[in-house]
Amino acid sequence: MKRNPSTSTLSLAIALGLAAPGAFAQDAGPAPAPGAAATTLEAVKVTARKREETLQDVPVAVTAFTADTIDKLNVKDIGDLDAQVPNLTIYAARGSTSTVTAYIRGVGQADPLWGVDPGVGIYLDDVYIARPQGALLDVFDVERIEVLRGPQGTLYGKNTIGGAIKYISRGLPTETTGFGSITVGNYNQLDAKAAIGGSLGGEDSGLRGRVAVASMNRDGFGTNLANGQEISDKEINALRMQLGAYSHEDFDVQFAFDWIDDQSGVRGAKMLAPNNNPLVPVTGGAPMDSRYDIRSGMPNVNDTQMKGISATVNWRPSEDWALKYVIAKRESDTETNIDFDTLPERIADVKAFYSDQQVSHELQANYDGGGRGRGVIGLYAFDGDAGGQVLNNFFDLSFGDTQGFVNTKAIALYADWTHDLTDRLKLDIGARYTDEDKHAIAYNIGYTDATFTVPNGVVAANFDKTVNFKNVSPKVSLDFQLTPDIMLYGLASRGFKSGGYNIRANTTAVPRSGEPFDDESVDSFEIGTKMGLLDQRLFLNLAAFHNIYEDIQLSVFTALPGGGFFGDFTNAGKGTVTGVEAEYQFMPVQDWLISGNLAWLDAKYDEFMSGGVNIADTQYFTNAPEFSGAINVEYRTDLASGGNLSARVGYSYQSEVWPTTDLSPQIKQGGYGLVNAGVIWRANDAWSFSLQGTNLADEEYRTTGYNLVSAGLGVLSGFYGPPRQYSLTARYDF
Repeated sequence: MKRNPSTSTLSLAIALGLAAPGAFAQDAGPAPAPGAAATTLEAVKVTARKREETLQDVPVAVTAFTADTIDKLNVKDIGDLDAQVPNLTIYAARGSTSTVTAYIRGVGQADPLWGVDPGVGIYLDDVYIARPQGALLDVFDVERIEVLRGPQGTLYGKNTIGGAIKYISRGLPTETTGFGSITVGNYNQLDAKAAIGGSLGGEDSGLRGRVAVASMNRDGFGTNLANGQEISDKEINALRMQLGAYSHEDFDVQFAFDWIDDQSGVRGAKMLAPNNNPLVPVTGGAPMDSRYDIRSGMPNVNDTQMKGISATVNWRPSEDWALKYVIAKRESDTETNIDFDTLPERIADVKAFYSDQQVSHELQANYDGGGRGRGVIGLYAFDGDAGGQVLNNFFDLSFGDTQGFVNTKAIALYADWTHDLTDRLKLDIGARYTDEDKHAIAYNIGYTDATFTVPNGVVAANFDKTVNFKNVSPKVSLDFQLTPDIMLYGLASRGFKSGGYNIRANTTAVPRSGEPFDDESVDSFEIGTKMGLLDQRLFLNLAAFHNIYEDIQLSVFTALPGGGFFGDFTNAGKGTVTGVEAEYQFMPVQDWLISGNLAWLDAKYDEFMSGGVNIADTQYFTNAPEFSGAINVEYRTDLASGGNLSARVGYSYQSEVWPTTDLSPQIKQGGYGLVNAGVIWRANDAWSFSLQGTNLADEEYRTTGYNLVSAGLGVLSGFYGPPRQYSLTARYDF
């Protein structure tokens, strides 16, 4: 970038630390003398607008975490960012370890079935991950993670209606660098991570590479008492490889490969009430005290494998222009067993297979001539298949097979341009045009028994349909540099999530279930400020927003004529979401840092049509707590013997939340808080040791659940967050 920040070097360095709660950044410069006080925080570069900028110069609500901050906050996967980002709710989906459920500002999607798109886009090194399976990414060898809040339709396209999470791996250095670490903890945790990278054939060869590996393992939080197997365990292996060829500073080609194999067992759920279904007698099926133990008669299989390959070409044809092309292919396969009732009796046993593959192309052109105008234009194309098979066994009497696939073809053109109206006032205008086709094939039939080999003649759905969606997502913002250290901005933007087909449809009983559901959209209006106060010791990022949410897509259970139910999908209506967010850092005295966030969210339905009646007053947004926040207090000191020591205590809180669309009072989670802490000793430039603890008070809290009592299955269960965990890590850097 040619442009220079208007703030002083010291002011900017401290202010940018807002992106990295609790992160002292003395590794950006020479190490201080023993006992010297830390006086600056880490400067962070982000690519939220697909061009490199400093965080405080971006008129967007974005939180960024550097690798150092991620280590200090003990972020093991992106689900651990939940409390550290205002109005972010992210956790593992029901019954899963690595399938993600993500909401930002009350907008997201919890249904992982093919044909249903996520509401928060997740990106791995500029490549969009279209499906939630495997997308709860484990964190290793990371450079930074950016979380963009609010609709990102202009630059990131469809399915970023709530926001976007960007995972950026470490780059390719010219010098050989790397690390190795071992972590042990309770529940027999044993994690091993390592990476090495640098020039191949000498620093002048133009070739660079990097390899990173991780193996993350622990015993289960609970036991399947029916067979003695552990459940809610973790067994994940991962690999990333990068290779780059560089010609001077004007041209390079980079190849990347990533692979994840998750063979963790099924996730345990707690029965919240006895199962009193009318068809299958349950013996010894009273709810248990443990929130993780189950008594399932299904196999302990919950496997996901995900892999991707990409090539990135960067070319700077002139001083003013930079071109970038990214081609990527990703695919994943999942096999899982879902025992809704958690009992040995066959009441609601489901075996599911998910499979998807995608190919994407993106061409970007960045311009910065050093004058008043700069920006990016781009062309994006996506072609993806997602499908599978779901085998349903209800009461060992009804046997259904849901199968098919959805093909998505999309092309988009986007632009985002910034113009300096004055030295202090900037105008940013952007828009994205998307044209998308969704082709769905569904074949839902019945079988005579649990072998699923002999059809019984019942065909619930059999269709082959295509629907087209077109959308224009504009954005306009103004930002004003009130002082060298205070920036004000206003922003209006639109995001959309494409519609599609309900693969679970039962068109025989409910013909309209085979018709496409509409796309949903959010028009967002936001004002904010990024500022430094008290002689650069207090820094605040504030944002207030008002979102108009239309054609809200909801996954629900619909009763069938004559009894039973099917998984339905509907556009509920309209809603408004209003909120305020604050991110803060305060350095009261040398070596102490207080950081965190506060958020208020008011999400309400204005229209929710059911049976021709508006029932908005009785409905609630899911995964949208009214109040949430976190505080981290950190102390760091340099040691006379060399190295340094840092200690952190953190507390996070969220008010009551409705996790599921059925709005079950038994599954609703009341307000709760979590306590985390950590100590890191950096013995020297190479060795470091850390002791970390999470949920130290062993708080019991639900993240989601099932209520299928009204459907006649007698199922009422809840999935809970992790218990108290503690670990010790030894790491060697070179």
